Amino acid sequence: MKNGLYSIHVTLLDGRVGKGSGVVVFRDGKIVGGDAYLFYIGTYSVKDNTFKGEVLIQRHTSSPDANPLFGGPSAVGVGVSGTFTDTRAEMTGTALVGKASQIFGATLRRLADLD
Repeated sequence: MKNGLYSIHVTLLDGRVGKGSGVVVFRDGKIVGGDAYLFYIGTYSVKDNTFKGEVLIQRHTSSPDANPLFGGPSAVGVGVSGTFTDTRAEMTGTALVGKASQIFGATLRRLADLD
């Protein structure tokens, strides 16, 4: 994964309905990002044109109108993996939310370089 600021668009898989969008920074093995309700921090490693990592997602703002994908009060651990080019990435992940797992797919598009 090239260091940079990426847009991220997430869709729940496995027959569940839900989606979300935000921004995320990949830089030297670290991941940080967020949206209007959640923030994410984690780490990743790269081999060839693939990456894998672990991310912790936590709510920073509650809303009576919105229902974020992982919007509970407790932090949610997520395992991710994907492939990338110089400008985009495709990622899948599994989040353990309470006693249930949620599988999702995400598309990332590089918005800006970071060095």
